Amino acid sequence: MTTLTRRGALGAAASLLATPALAQGRFPNRPIRFLIPWPPGGSLDALHRQMFEIMNKDLGQPVLIENKPGARGTQAALFLVNQAQPDGYTLAHHHLSILRHPFLTKQKTWDPIADFTYIMQVSGFLFGTAVRSDSPYKTFRDLIEAARKSPGKLTFSTSGIATTNHLAMEEICAREKVEMTHIPYRGSQEGVTALLGRQIDVVADSSSWRPNVEGGELRLLSVWTRERLAAFPDAPTLRDLGYDMVVTSPYGITGPKGLDPEIVDTLHRAFRKAYEDEASQAIIRRWDMPKEYLPPAEYLAFAKQRVEYEKAMVARLGLSID
Repeated sequence: MTTLTRRGALGAAASLLATPALAQGRFPNRPIRFLIPWPPGGSLDALHRQMFEIMNKDLGQPVLIENKPGARGTQAALFLVNQAQPDGYTLAHHHLSILRHPFLTKQKTWDPIADFTYIMQVSGFLFGTAVRSDSPYKTFRDLIEAARKSPGKLTFSTSGIATTNHLAMEEICAREKVEMTHIPYRGSQEGVTALLGRQIDVVADSSSWRPNVEGGELRLLSVWTRERLAAFPDAPTLRDLGYDMVVTSPYGITGPKGLDPEIVDTLHRAFRKAYEDEASQAIIRRWDMPKEYLPPAEYLAFAKQRVEYEKAMVARLGLSID
């Protein structure tokens, strides 16, 4: 007969508490909750839903999307930090604003590295600059030279202050030693509407400009991906223009801090398999979504490096949301 001492019992209990999901049997054994801090719709939503449909068959459990818009895209991160348990059953879409946000406010938020478990970087967004088809600016260089001649006169729109595309335009202006006036809107489509209405000179945002470029109402001056797009072969990349910049605002998947490495591995393998499935790749091609896949260790390394950039840019531009 085996006797279990009090110390041994306490040790066994502690071991069970340390690995809650694994102790309850094979992971996952119930649905996984996935938080997206934006409203439904668009390329991001389409890709996630397709991937999760594949994962449902692979894992034997559904991944259920819960949209949590508002608060500058921080609702999902706030939930992970303040309420989610580190058991693998609550995950979230993770974007660059989560890395940037703590430096924009004096309010207590989170540590962008220590307070999350990085599982997989997935993709990014197609950004570009576009003007009206009757604009005098035929090329991106024309735009820069006009800004050089009339500091602060030209206006560009983005989907908000301190967004990735806003910082990128400020970086380009700083390199060129020119001034342009930033006009932030609540979303990229509002910027396109303003451009068509002649309220601004150029839109610098994600691909809401695409239908109007295809329809001939707008002219695409640049794309911010690594390579030129097959759909717009005449539009140069920022690298073509000599900036050595790729701006795709990569996003990925995280969980709360302290996820068990075995759970992280299980999730990463399932997410990657779904991402590489032809149905998911078809969505990526359809939306010209940049391929930004990174496994856990590399995703964490990218986040650490990016945090330093975000902190420096926020300080240099004096940005604040307080």
